Amino acid sequence: MSDKRHNIDVDFFRQLDRFTFMVRKRVSTAYAGSRRSIHSGRGLDTIGYREYNRGDELKSVDWKAYARSEKLYVRQFEEDKSLTTHILLDSSKSMDYTAGGAPSKFEYATMLAAGFAYLVSKDNDKFAISTFAENVDIAKPRRGRKYLLRTIEQLETAMPGGKTAIDECTILYGKAIHSRSLVIIISDFLQDPKEIESAIYRFSDHDLMLVQVLDRTESTLTIHGHSRLIDLESGVKLDTYISEDLKNEYQEKLTEHINHIKDTCSRVGAEFYTFTTDIPIFDAFFHTISRRRW
Repeated sequence: MSDKRHNIDVDFFRQLDRFTFMVRKRVSTAYAGSRRSIHSGRGLDTIGYREYNRGDELKSVDWKAYARSEKLYVRQFEEDKSLTTHILLDSSKSMDYTAGGAPSKFEYATMLAAGFAYLVSKDNDKFAISTFAENVDIAKPRRGRKYLLRTIEQLETAMPGGKTAIDECTILYGKAIHSRSLVIIISDFLQDPKEIESAIYRFSDHDLMLVQVLDRTESTLTIHGHSRLIDLESGVKLDTYISEDLKNEYQEKLTEHINHIKDTCSRVGAEFYTFTTDIPIFDAFFHTISRRRW
C-alpha cells in the first residue's frame, strides 16, 4: 500500500494545457463542458436565417434582410449550453494499492479527477469532485479557479479507507443531481458486478463515463508460487499457491468482469475506459478526451 500524499503541482496543469492544445487540433471540442445548440435570438455566431413566426421576439428580426426582401427573417445563432460535471472518486481502501514504482490507484485516480475538473474550469462550467467509499462525501458543484484549487488541496490530504458501497453511494448522490449532467465515476470497479450495473443504470439518463484504474499486478497477475494475499478493505489474509492454472482462471474472471461492465455501459450509451497506473497520465487523458464526440 502507499503512504505517500498525492501532489498535484502547477507543472501538471501546465502540461495539461499543452496537451489540451494538441488535442484541440484533432477534435472540435476538447472537453464536455460546452454543448452547442441552435436557438433564435442572441448567441455566439450567426449560422443562418429562417422566416419569422408569430411569437418570435422582434429583437431577433434582421431588419436589413427585411429592407431587401420585405419579408421578416429571424437570425439563428449557435450558443453554449453549459453542463455541470459530477466526478465521483473512489476513496475506498482498495484504491490505496500499489505494487511498487507506479503511483497508487488513488493517486492516479486523483490526478485524473483533478485533470477533468481543470478542463471544465477552463470553460467556466460548474463541477464537483466527491469521494465515496462506505459513504459519499457530496461536494456542491461550483465554478472558478479558486474552487478548483480548494478542491485539489482537499484531495491532496485525502486518505483512502473503508469498504466500497458503490450502490448505496450512487443512490445518495443521484438525489443531489437536479438536471442532466456529465457524470464521471473513477474507481477500480472491483465490486459486485450487480452493484456496478445498478450504478450505471442509475445515471443512464446523464452523459456517463466510467474510468477504471488498476495496478498492473491486478490486470496481469505476475506473482507465482506460495503467496500471501491480503484484502485491503476487509483485512482478510489468504495463504495460497499461485499456479499457472490459477493465474489463467484469474485472468478469465477479470476479463469476464470487465466485459460485463463494458456491455452494460454499451447498453445505456455510456463510455468505459480501463487504465493501469503505469500508463502515463496524459495517455489516459488522450484516450478519454480525444475520442469523445460532442
